[in-house]
Amino acid sequence: MKFIRRAHLFLGCFFTPLLLFYILTGWYQTVNQNRLKTPSEAETLLQKFRVVHSDQIYPTDAEFDKPSSPKFFKALVVVMSIAATITIVLGLVLSFRLFRPVWPVWLCLALGILLPMLMLWLGQKR
Repeated sequence: MKFIRRAHLFLGCFFTPLLLFYILTGWYQTVNQNRLKTPSEAETLLQKFRVVHSDQIYPTDAEFDKPSSPKFFKALVVVMSIAATITIVLGLVLSFRLFRPVWPVWLCLALGILLPMLMLWLGQKR
């Protein structure tokens, strides 16, 4: 149990900044529908962060720079995704093992599945 808590803590602390970056830039993309045609059109910091989110490169001002390669950043995002999944599973294990009674944990899980489905269903045009 001690190992699970430490793994959860350190994975969570290490990847939290990158996860927050993706959450916040994803939120920005969701509420701001103006899409850039090319990464070089990004002028504001938010637009540049949006390019990092979608294209895994940081746009530069110079038109004649060598094209950026997203492979290292993509590798980091893959590792982050795997670690975030592990951290979520460890958090669930901790929730079920340390919280009594467990029915509130089950209720939160069920609502976390059902509420997004309900929102999507309510948003459909009829």
